[in-house]
Amino acid sequence: MSRVDFAFGAPDRMVMACQVARKRYEAGERLVVYCSEPRRLAAFDRLLWTFDDVAFIPHATGDDAASAAMPVVLTSNAPDSLLRDDAVEAESPTWLMNLDDGCPPAYTRFARVMEIVSDADDDKLAARQRWRAYAAAGDDVRSHKIGASG
Repeated sequence: MSRVDFAFGAPDRMVMACQVARKRYEAGERLVVYCSEPRRLAAFDRLLWTFDDVAFIPHATGDDAASAAMPVVLTSNAPDSLLRDDAVEAESPTWLMNLDDGCPPAYTRFARVMEIVSDADDDKLAARQRWRAYAAAGDDVRSHKIGASG
């Protein structure tokens, strides 16, 4: 069973995803970002370089030889292939952030899954479908309002 956190109310899903990636990086945690759409993933890759003038988030794509050493890895392939060996994972579990419209394949191999949802109607509709799928699978699904305290 995975814990799946939905963050609702992002003014811009991709920019918020960059901010979350920065937070995970600054906390010393590894993050795999999944999206099956290569164009969306490429746009996120470019945005990681430009969303903040002073932010630097080391990242690579999953097919890059350097990806094993990177704290943030972007992939359109099954994200579980980017998990490290069990000893490293046990000490510092890898987080999975989903930027896809559907649930990521093999997400159950990750202890934590993050979903960022904007206020756009199509984004909210897709998120509701993912929520139902996670809940039906027995995952621990939680909701958070972006900007809400506590």
